[in-house]
Formats: sequence, structure tokens, C-alpha cells
Amino acid sequence: MAEDARLRAVVTLAQAMAAAHTPRESWRAAALGAKQALGGSFAAVSVWERELGRLRVLVNAGERAAGEEEFPEGETYPVHQFPEIAEFLHEEWAGGGEPNAWVETAEGAAGTSAGASAEASTDASAAGYCHQRVAALRRRGRGSCVVAPIVLRGQAWGELYVARPAGAPVFDRSDADFATVLASVVAAGIAQTELLEEVRKLAFTDPLTGLANRRAVDIGLDEAVERHRESGTVVSLVVCDLNGLKRVNDSLGHAVGDRLLERFGSVLSVCGAMLPGALAARLGGDEFCLLAVGPSSDAVVKVAEELCVRAGGMDLGEGVACGVASTGDPIGPVRTARRLFRLADAAQYRAKAARSSKPVVAGRDGAVVRLADAPPPAPHDRRAFRGRDPGVDGG
Repeated sequence: MAEDARLRAVVTLAQAMAAAHTPRESWRAAALGAKQALGGSFAAVSVWERELGRLRVLVNAGERAAGEEEFPEGETYPVHQFPEIAEFLHEEWAGGGEPNAWVETAEGAAGTSAGASAEASTDASAAGYCHQRVAALRRRGRGSCVVAPIVLRGQAWGELYVARPAGAPVFDRSDADFATVLASVVAAGIAQTELLEEVRKLAFTDPLTGLANRRAVDIGLDEAVERHRESGTVVSLVVCDLNGLKRVNDSLGHAVGDRLLERFGSVLSVCGAMLPGALAARLGGDEFCLLAVGPSSDAVVKVAEELCVRAGGMDLGEGVACGVASTGDPIGPVRTARRLFRLADAAQYRAKAARSSKPVVAGRDGAVVRLADAPPPAPHDRRAFRGRDPGVDGG
């Protein structure tokens, strides 16, 4: 019966990690699943930052003690405080040893592990074995813990830690064996999450500038406009066209043109950081944008003005043509993401045509809304502004 329960626990843990969509969800699923499987009251997943010589806690789950945050920002422990980590990484693992779990108790005895004998445990106890992990057990009112190395792609990645409260049955060797199995399941889940994150990054990131790409903007803008329709949240879009890129490419070469794009991408990123949660993106070619959800239209226009100033001061290129459209301005109802995009693009077109060194703002320049909402021009009409989608209505 006990074996059946543990098998079900392994399956449940694997399923929970497979369902995770982000690293945080994956770490939390790992900790909660291991805690449940081992009958613990608390669990944590930590990553071994080898280059910094420390263990960094990613998640604390279950009955947390005072000062323990679920997703701590700065909970780290120097490796010299945990000699068993160094021994494992630099001796056992480097020498081809297996990633076996071990048990610690608040009494200070090194508990049995999948590779340790009862005699070794007794010897350690007799020698007064005690270190920071034991002190932490006592300080937090826990009686014992089991620690299992997480090995990913043949390297020590971190550790899985599960604890029981003082007075509860102490973990034994079978628990250590089982924790080793759980750690291998956790490693597989983390590998899957990291792969998905890499795929997601490739799918939604512009490879040259490192900014978001058009796909990320389309999804973000759709979600933002839906929030605006439901709750009136202000949604603003800044569309930019980098001036002079073709001239740089033709006279100095495409490698220099790429540097111009990268440089402006950095400027856009810095300016976007002035708007909490803003998405900075390269739409393609010499077109960029900022998507802001929440800040007022005045705040967005102020940042767009700063963007124009900084772009004008770059040693390459000829500044930027910048258009702004915000639901916080009098632009009429915005029921679709496409309309807001057309308004921002029309404003950018006006800025480009006028060689304006400042952003043009839809709703504050009377011609922009008329231009964006005008009937589609004939295919041969040169007045059609760039980027126009003639097949979409004005809604």
C-alpha cells in the first residue's frame, strides 16, 4: 500500500510540473508535490549558483517560518556554511558518485542517506556533528529534513529540501531513497520548463535587439484592449519609425545599420522603463513601439518626448518619427486593438511627413483620427499611409 501511495505521489508531482507554464509555477509545484509525497510540513527548491559560491532559494512552500517568503528575492547561503554541498559537488559527484539524498535532524546527527550507513550516522552523532542546516532546523522549529540534489543535464543544478516539524517522525533511509526519486522527477520538470521558456523567448523576442517582437505586441495589445473594454484601463501605444536607417545601410553597411537598430533598441528600453510594465518592441525593419497599460496618456506622451530627444542625440541615424495613441485622449471608442494601432501609426505617419522632432499625438492633432478612420484609399493612391490595413473597419 505504501508503495502504491508513493507511486501515485510521483505521478501527481510529474503531472503538476507538466502543467506549469512559468518557472515559478514549476518550482512551486515541485516543492508542494515533494512536501506532500514525503509527508513534510515545509519544502523548498534552491539553485546552486556555482560561479557565486552560493545556494539561492527559489521557493518556500508549506508552513513557512518567520522571515521565509514564498518567492524570496535574496535568500542565499554561502556554500561554506553547508560543507555537505561542497563535498557532494567536488568529491562525490565529480568522482562519478550518485546524486543520493540525505537526512538531517535537529539533534545534530547526520541521518542516513541512500549511500550512507547507519554506522556513519552514529559516528557523526558521536563526533558532535552540527552545522548551519541543523541550526536552521532548530531555529525554525523543525525536527528533521531530507535533502536531495537536483541533477540536470549531468550537472548539479540545486537541491530539493523537505522538512517535518519538531515532534513528528524523523525521516529515515527509505525517505531519503524516495527523495532521490522525487528529485529526478523535479529535474525532468525543470528541464521541460526551461525548454519551454527558451522556446517562448525565441517566439516572442527580436533576435537583433533583444526586445519583444510583433507577435508579442499583438498578443499584449489584444489583452490590453480587452482590459480597457472591461474596466476602462488606459491603454497607450507609441509607434516609432527610425529615420535614416536606409542611408546608414547604403553608405556605411548593414553591420553599422544593425548597430543603429541595437542602439535605438537600448534607448527605447530605457525610456520604456519609465512607464511601469511597458512593453518595448521592434515591429520589424526600422519600426519600433512601446505598449503601456495603466499610466496616463500625459505620462506616456512625456516619455515619448524623452524618446525623441534621446534618439535625436544618437551619433548614428537622423532621430525618430514618433506617434502616440491613447485611450486616455479623445480618440473615440476603441473596441479593437487594430484601431488603436492604426491611430498610433497614423500619428507616426504625420510626424514622419512633417519631419517633427516631437511626437504627434492622436486626439491632440485633429488630422490623425480623420486619417486613421478615413475610408480605405484606392490601391494606387499614394496618400495611403504606411502600414494601413484597408480590410479592417474603424471599430
